[in-house]
Amino acid sequence: MENVIILGTGCAGLTAAIYTARANLNPLVIEGSQPGGQLTTTSEVENFPGFPEGVDGFSLMDNLRKQAARFGTRFTNDLIESADLSGPVKQLVGSSGNTYEAQSVIIATGARPRLLGIPGEKEMFGGKGVTTCATCDGAFYRDMPVVVIGGGDSAAEEALFLTRFTSKVTLVHRRDELRASKIMADRVFENEKIEMAWNSVPEAVLADESGLARALQVKNVKSGDVSEIEAKGVFVAIGHVPNTSFLEGALPTDENGYLVPADNSQVITEIPGVYVAGDVSDHKFRQAITAAGMGCQAAIEVERWLAEQPQPVEVG
Repeated sequence: MENVIILGTGCAGLTAAIYTARANLNPLVIEGSQPGGQLTTTSEVENFPGFPEGVDGFSLMDNLRKQAARFGTRFTNDLIESADLSGPVKQLVGSSGNTYEAQSVIIATGARPRLLGIPGEKEMFGGKGVTTCATCDGAFYRDMPVVVIGGGDSAAEEALFLTRFTSKVTLVHRRDELRASKIMADRVFENEKIEMAWNSVPEAVLADESGLARALQVKNVKSGDVSEIEAKGVFVAIGHVPNTSFLEGALPTDENGYLVPADNSQVITEIPGVYVAGDVSDHKFRQAITAAGMGCQAAIEVERWLAEQPQPVEVG
C-alpha cells in the first residue's frame, strides 16, 4: 500500500509530487491519457514565473516531471476508471485492470476544454491560432483581429481581456442575446473594440498558406448565409469539462462536475486523506501557477495528515 497516490501530471499533480517526494513519502503518480496535462499542447508559456523569455509548454512540464523524479517520485501510466475512497484504504482501479491502494490520494486530474469539433480546430490548436485561454495566449495577438466563440460570462471575460491587445474582437454567439450576466454583457456592448456576430455558429477554422489561422467560417442560423470573419486567433470559450467521471459521486461536485472542497479550504475534501488540486476543482482561475500552488498546499496537507495517523505506512 502506498503512502500517497497522485492522480494527474499537470502543474498541480507534479508540484504535489515534488513536495511529497521531498517529504520522503515516496509518492506514486498515475499518469492519465495526457501526461503533462494541457500545457503540453501550448507552444509558449509567457506568464509562468521564472522564465523572462517564456518557456515551451512541453519543456516546462518535462522539467517538472524530471524534478519530481529526482526526489524519488515513481510514475506509472494508467487511466483510473473507478475509485473507492470511503475506507481507511483508498482503492483505485485502472483501465489496465490493476488496483492501487493508498492511505491518501491527491486528485489533480484537471479539466479539458469543451471544443467545437469543426474542421481546422484540431489542426490549428496550440500555437497556430486556436486556443482556449485568453489569459495565456492573448498577448500573442497584439494588433491582430480575433474571434471569441461563446455567450456566457467566460466568453465575455475573454473578449474584454483580449481588447487590451488585439485590434478587434468579434464575439460569435449562436443566439441573439448573451447568456452572460447583465453587468458582463453591458461591458461587452460598451466596448468599441468588440463586435457581435449574432445567430452565428462556427463551421470551420480557415488557414493561410503557412497553416496558421486566417479566418473563422460561420453560418447564420436564421438566414443560412455562410460568411468569413477575419481572425488570426480563434478563442473557444464554451466551457470546460472536469475529469471527474471516474469518481461516480464519491466526492461532492458542483452542477458542472467540478470537485467541491470542504468549507474554508481549497484542497481538503470531506473524506480524510483525500485532497484536490488544480483545474479539477478550480473553475475560476485555471492558471498553471495557481494549479501549482494548490498542488503545494495539497502535498503539505497530506504530509501533516499522515504524520498524525497512528502507524506509518510501509510502501509495498
